[in-house]
Amino acid sequence: MSATVEFLLRYGYLLLFGWVLIEQLGLPVPASPLLLAAGALAGTSRMNLAMVWVLPIVAAGLSDAFWYQLGRHRGMKLLQWLCRISLEPDSCVHRTQSHFERRGVWALVVAKLIPGLNAVAPPLAGASRMPWPRFALFDGLGAVLWASIYVGLGYIFSGQLERVASSLVFLGRGLFALVLVGLLLYVSWKYFNRRRFLRSLRIARITADELHQRMDRGENVVVVDLRHSMEFESEPETIPGAVHMDAEELEEATEVIPRDREIVLFCNCPNEATSAQMAMKLRHVGITRIRPLAGGLAGWREHGFPLEALKAEDSPSDALGALKPGDAGVPD
Repeated sequence: MSATVEFLLRYGYLLLFGWVLIEQLGLPVPASPLLLAAGALAGTSRMNLAMVWVLPIVAAGLSDAFWYQLGRHRGMKLLQWLCRISLEPDSCVHRTQSHFERRGVWALVVAKLIPGLNAVAPPLAGASRMPWPRFALFDGLGAVLWASIYVGLGYIFSGQLERVASSLVFLGRGLFALVLVGLLLYVSWKYFNRRRFLRSLRIARITADELHQRMDRGENVVVVDLRHSMEFESEPETIPGAVHMDAEELEEATEVIPRDREIVLFCNCPNEATSAQMAMKLRHVGITRIRPLAGGLAGWREHGFPLEALKAEDSPSDALGALKPGDAGVPD
């Protein structure tokens, strides 16, 4: 904290604004310690409280407006890219979409306080075509809440933070080493959990070539598009003959899933995480002729295989029940 305080005193408001801006743009430079330090300096009258509070809000707003516009023009591909470079790429897309869908615009208000959601909430709002005024209002509320909490805590506990900062000076390199070890342990734990998650997804997949050949031969293959509704709205084309259902809807409709035909599930998640997890769940309830599509929709598209606009279905049961022999996954 003492180094942060010295940094702030040397470079002042420009540092505060620039640091928050690049953190919100995605660089791994946490801004919360800087906001706490700025609040503490305001509490001891060495910085102006109004400036310390307003500048992070403006910086966050500019960054979020950039990500919103990028998401609006690049759609879900941007979100998928952001998730692929995260520590949890296999569950990032589906988890973020589900969280955003449950909380709606209020997800923007709390996004900056939830690790992992902050980086993807603005582009997700843009990709889902949220109107700009609505986005600006709730994202602005979120920036105000975020800045108020950290700057306010620094301001209220300025005396205590100063004493803590003085105490930390004595720890010197030992403190730095402790923080570094903690960071390495955290990353290692995330990596270990991801490897364990990937091992749990080991289930036989069907390739895009194999599926296309079976469809060309007229085999009765049920193809289910498991992409989230937000993702589907951004990219409404699908594999010919596929029905679109959320993973939760498919899990609730096990009684109408055909047992006498091959079922192919696909999504756009890294490592086909959603479709592989769902395939294993359905196998546990006795639906054994089921496989994820290797590479998902992106793999199908990369092979140059045909796509079509999805036909709207009344309900999950209707979607699967309407697949009579000869219809499922077989192009005309």
